[in-house]
Formats: sequence, C-alpha cells, structure tokens
Amino acid sequence: MGFVQLFITLFIHARFSLHKPKDSNLSAENFPPVSIVIATRNEADNLYHNLPLLLTQDYPNFEVILVNHQSIDESSFLISAYMREFPNLRTIDIERSAHLKTGKKFPLTLGIKAAKYEHLLLTDADCKPASDQWLKSMILGFNPQKEIVIGYGPYLHAKGLLNRWIRFETAWIAANYFSFALAKIPYMGVGRNMAYKKETFNRVGGFKKHYSLPSGDDDLFIQATAKNNNTDIVINPNSFMYSKAKNTWSDYIRQKSRHLSATMYYKVIKKWLLGIYPLSMLGMLISFVFLLRNNEYWFLATCVFSLVTIIKWIVQGINFKKLDSKSFVWALPVLDVVYVLMSTIIYYSIDKKAVKKWK
Repeated sequence: MGFVQLFITLFIHARFSLHKPKDSNLSAENFPPVSIVIATRNEADNLYHNLPLLLTQDYPNFEVILVNHQSIDESSFLISAYMREFPNLRTIDIERSAHLKTGKKFPLTLGIKAAKYEHLLLTDADCKPASDQWLKSMILGFNPQKEIVIGYGPYLHAKGLLNRWIRFETAWIAANYFSFALAKIPYMGVGRNMAYKKETFNRVGGFKKHYSLPSGDDDLFIQATAKNNNTDIVINPNSFMYSKAKNTWSDYIRQKSRHLSATMYYKVIKKWLLGIYPLSMLGMLISFVFLLRNNEYWFLATCVFSLVTIIKWIVQGINFKKLDSKSFVWALPVLDVVYVLMSTIIYYSIDKKAVKKWK
C-alpha cells in the first residue's frame, strides 16, 4: 500500500509540484471579448460588495451577465442601479413560478445562451476576485488547443477550527484535481472560477445529462467535456476567486452532501482513480501498525512508512505553497490522515441522494 501511495504522489501529485505555466499566445492587443456569467438568487448583500469588483476588471472588452433567479430580496433594485452606472452589465430576470426549480443550472443555461461572446467565465455572486487582473489571468489559460480553463476558488480566512479545516480541505482537493488535469485525466473544477467556450457548452448540450441533479454544473460538466488535451489550469494568485466558508458544522455537512451527490454519477474509472488514494492510505496505516508488532519486520516497515511520508510531505508542501496555503505545510502528514478518515466517514454516512434547494 505504501508503494501505491508513493506511485500516486510521484506520478500524479508531483505533476502539479513541477508545473510551470506555459507562455500564452495571447497579448494585450488580442485578448478575446469575454462574457462573465453569474446565476444569483437572493444575493443582494453579496452583489453590493462583489459586483463592482467584477465590473471594473482591467480587461479591454467584456460583459457581465447576471441571471436573477426568482429573488425576493432587494437584488432587482440593486442590479438596476448598477446597470445605470456600468454599461457592460446585462441582466436576465426570472420571475417567481411554482413550476420552476430553484437549481443553478437553468439560470446558468439562460445566461450562457444570452452571452454575446464565445469565451465564457463563470463565477458566483458571493465570490470576490483576488484583484482586477482576475479576468485577464483566467483568459490567459486559453490557447488554440485549450477550450476549458480550471481556476482556484479558496475560502477567506476567518477564526475557528471549522474555517481552518475548510481552507485545508479546499487546498487539498484543488491540488488533487489540478494534478489529475495535468496528468491528462481532468475530472472536476469549481463553478465559482471556471472558463470555457460557448461552443464547448453547446457541443454536449449544456447540462442536460445531469440537469435533474442539484449539483454537477462544474464536475459533471467537466467530465462530459474535458479531454486529455483540451483543458488547462491557472494558478496565478491574481486568478484566485475567494468566497466565505460555512460557519457551522451542520451547514458544512449539508454543503458536502450536495457536492458528493454528483460523485454517484462519475464514470467507474474516475471513481476508482479517486478512491485508490484513501483506500491505500488506510491500508498503509493498518499494515504499519500490525508490522510494528512483528520483531522481524518492524524496522523495514518503519523505514518504508517514513520514506513515503517524507516524500508525500515534500510534494504536498510544494503544492500547498502554490495555492497560497503554506500555513498548513508543517502539519500535512497528520492532516492528510485526518482528511482521509474524515472524508471517508462523511462519504459513507451522508445521504448523497438528498436534494437541497439552491439558496
């Protein structure tokens, strides 16, 4: 099991450690026009704080399409005020109806269909870009061969154990899906910071294969469209898109349940590839404990366990530093074990079929 862990570390996770972004063919003179699409529902406070940061990005030609999905707060008044100030803001209002679900995929589809430009960049109303270079940094991921760009969506720092755990987990998951994308096995991105072409969306019929699910507009969409050579990652700190983490454990568990509901629809090969890491980790830990009690093999077991742990520590430490999460590096060997145990318990204890309404 230790050698399985070593193989995954050296041949998957180390790809992210060694990754150096390639020079883009884009220059300031030929940046393509971009449509930023946001689905929002009852997000007046977030729109007030975050929407101006999106509308004032340092970029030559872009629009922001805001799909206001059955909001009952002050969103409509706020959007109208911003539209008078920013000519690059467009809105689509979806009136309240008992016949419409409150999921995110319908408003996103409307926004994408209404987009004037081929290059699409998706985010959420509760997200804050790292800088006014966010849009430019994400679009630099495109080139003639790449039609999907996966970005990073960390959570803002706050007090408390839960916040630290969520920020660690987010960095670990991101390092994993970035590594797999670089290994030409892309399986997910985050809907709050992802870009693709309108042609790509239309080619697979948008979200129709998983439209009935409450989640999947990011990971299931990536699995339907991403190939081994058409996807790139962007990890420039200017490209990060921040949001607030859940502040109660119950909200966190519900969010995890919604996210994990999509994993039931992953392809078998993807499930196997993602499951082998935690299973081999648990197998390595159990084997190590038993071998410590054997006078003949305890020294060899200790050497192998220590070697694997140190190599993983180095590789994961580099990955976390790239994601601006170096505060976790000193405890990575312990946090890695805790993450595997906790994620396994959550995965097998929650109801992944439960449907949670959006907002």
